[in-house]
Amino acid sequence: MKHDRLQAAPRVSLLTRKRFQFAGALVIGALVPWLARGPLPGKVIEAASLNALVANAIAIAIAFWMRLSIETYPGIRRSYVILPSALTGHGLTIVWFVLTRFPYDRIGLLAGFLLHVAFLYVLYVYAERNVRRRIAVVPFGDINLLTRVPGVDWKMLTRPRLHDSRGCHAIVADFSADLPDEWEAFLADAALAGRIVYQVKQLGESLTGRVELEHLSENSFGSLLPARGYFYLKSFLDFIAALLVLPFALLVIVPAAIAVRLDSPGPILFRQKRVGHAGKPIIVYKFRTMRTVQVEDERRAAMTADDDDRVTRVGRFLRKVRLDELPQIFNILKWEMSWIGPRPEAEVLSIWYTSELPFYRYRHVVKPGISGWAQVNQGHVAEVEEVHRKLQYDFYYIKYFSPWLDLLILFRTIKTMLTGSGAK
Repeated sequence: MKHDRLQAAPRVSLLTRKRFQFAGALVIGALVPWLARGPLPGKVIEAASLNALVANAIAIAIAFWMRLSIETYPGIRRSYVILPSALTGHGLTIVWFVLTRFPYDRIGLLAGFLLHVAFLYVLYVYAERNVRRRIAVVPFGDINLLTRVPGVDWKMLTRPRLHDSRGCHAIVADFSADLPDEWEAFLADAALAGRIVYQVKQLGESLTGRVELEHLSENSFGSLLPARGYFYLKSFLDFIAALLVLPFALLVIVPAAIAVRLDSPGPILFRQKRVGHAGKPIIVYKFRTMRTVQVEDERRAAMTADDDDRVTRVGRFLRKVRLDELPQIFNILKWEMSWIGPRPEAEVLSIWYTSELPFYRYRHVVKPGISGWAQVNQGHVAEVEEVHRKLQYDFYYIKYFSPWLDLLILFRTIKTMLTGSGAK
């Protein structure tokens, strides 16, 4: 058994180890710029140079912490997080210098940022981009759906031997299944050997970004309650951010409003009654992107089909880059919405979905948002079958409600705006 434990650890490249990446970033992004300024008289030991060294090190630590916090969520490529996290870390240090007026070396700070980002992207291209997770599976219980998840090499175990799981990053098992004694002993040995052992349900949520509705029970809702402290802090930060963004948003809102008015007859803004936090009705604003036509079926009128002929030329562009939702900044200022959260549904559709889908009304436990986890993973949907999958994404967001998940959604929303994916 001792020999088995020694053989069990997966072989991981040094370049992919977090400690190496952090230490390397400190050397490349903090120490090298400081030493490179050395040949100039007095630059290494003067206060401005030393402050830049410390600031670059702190910025790298902040960026590394952000990456570790965000990369745990599914559907995220590390290449998407490198630049935003580095910008945040180094940006915070610059703000600190501006506010405190401490002396600092501008060239040293800029060099530190550029070298830090370049180092991480080189590591990603040459060491991390093609790395696939390999997970050993204990062959009992509800594991069939999990092993169909793409992007992972699944190794089905046939006997309870740690040696058989060598080269795997982790082991997964259904703890609710009636496991034979020898397999329970195997899992205990794996834990004692320092191996990562996942429960099948939690791993499935982590890989797919969804909470399976069929598995919910009365006891499940306790784990889906969002953190109330962050809920109120988030509402306050949303309001402050909306106030700060509003002057810049008006630079886009005004020309967009003119374009909507010139493109087709009708009002500039589309106002619709939707369901907000705690199930309360709210009036949501957005740019009108469709021609005003009479539709007898109110439910069908609230849906947008692929290549809907009601969409105007300007409206199609606004939808593609998600600028049609920009007027909802006023809903945020009214404390009705958030920047990030489940999208508010039209009241007529919400009533329909509630009658068709179990637990649908539970998505109103948090404020609706301009962008959300379902939108960056699935795009726009309307039919009940698609909304069922969307609800799984919404429940995942509620269960893992945190600033890091919001930050990840923000990064992916920017990518979605640039690519126009998922628009209708």
